[in-house]
Amino acid sequence: MDAATGTEVTERVLACLDLDRVVELVQEVCRIPSVLGEEGPLANYLASVMRASAFDDVALQPVLPDRPNAIGEVRFGPGRRVVLTGHMDTKPVSHGWEVTEPFSGALIDGSVYGHGVMDMKAALVCQIVAIEAVRTSGLPVSGTLAMAAVSDHMGEQRGSIAYFDKYSADLCLLGELTDNEVCLGHRGRYYFDVTTLGRSAHTCHKASAINANVLAAQAVLALDASKYEPELEPWVVDLFGPETFVVPGRVYGGLPPGGPSMIPDECVIRVDCRPQPGVTIEQVRAEIDRCLEGAARADPRFRAEVVLADVKRGYLADPDDEVVGLLRTAVREVRGEEPTLRVENWLGDTASFGDRVPTVIFGPGGPPVYCPDEHLTVEEIHEATKVYAAFAALALSGPAAG
Repeated sequence: MDAATGTEVTERVLACLDLDRVVELVQEVCRIPSVLGEEGPLANYLASVMRASAFDDVALQPVLPDRPNAIGEVRFGPGRRVVLTGHMDTKPVSHGWEVTEPFSGALIDGSVYGHGVMDMKAALVCQIVAIEAVRTSGLPVSGTLAMAAVSDHMGEQRGSIAYFDKYSADLCLLGELTDNEVCLGHRGRYYFDVTTLGRSAHTCHKASAINANVLAAQAVLALDASKYEPELEPWVVDLFGPETFVVPGRVYGGLPPGGPSMIPDECVIRVDCRPQPGVTIEQVRAEIDRCLEGAARADPRFRAEVVLADVKRGYLADPDDEVVGLLRTAVREVRGEEPTLRVENWLGDTASFGDRVPTVIFGPGGPPVYCPDEHLTVEEIHEATKVYAAFAALALSGPAAG
């Protein structure tokens, strides 16, 4: 599509956006708690919004008990299927709110306040309103625009897995927070459980025991000292930096509080590894083994078992991919300047479907997130909605969409 046609498409769809409506809906979703495990009420609300807007095939797709996906689509005839998606679940509420309450959805000094408004309640609403605008515009587009608000992102990403296992997609836009810049991808996440093995005894018989927590302390120090820099293509290093992060996270050792006195013979360290795209499980496991060898040198009693507990792959789109080009055009048409290309260190749902669907990431908001008085400016909300609408219209326009 040439620049003139792209401009015409963008102008027509932007003229049909109801920006007051999108802000009102953002306020409403901020009033509905959806902490991980409690996505049901928000799913019901989003489905009701799509239903009232006459989306096709609106449904609550089963994922987990009382934790469905909210899905719907708008069809414009034959052509490719373009999915706009994002997650409904949030982390727990932060302490220390002062400007307003976490679920007030208050509009104060040009910003909407609400827990999870950046990650990523606002983006979900922006996507729905953007799809509405494409339909209202009457543009000669062809294909399908699908909306998938998914659950369990903060868990095992079962919402995204369920959706993309059932529904096809030719292109996808994920609405994670990127400060309204074009994001090519993100790191992966490998969880390893390192279990240190000691010898138990009553606390009164300390000399007979080998305290697994003490062994774990050596492992924690060795793992924390990791500065692993795998061999990667220079352009990947330029985007993500050279280091694969290896971090000893949660530690489980000893008996629960209130239990009997006993020196523990087992302690589990959850090692949270964040590899750049292209770094293998085997490479990271080798780095963990190297660290544990250091712990063994520090304490000859050291013994440990290592288990791979979970794998979420990194994702990286090529800057020349069509889906990236469409989003870059949309941002350029809306903002009047070439967008920045970036990557993120957090984990997106693209870990579970990016290998099947060409995807680009874009959304309002950025660090700090999940902090007291979390808020998004109306300007950011408006811009994201405009970009989503332009992207959606462009994706279903022209020969490639037919």
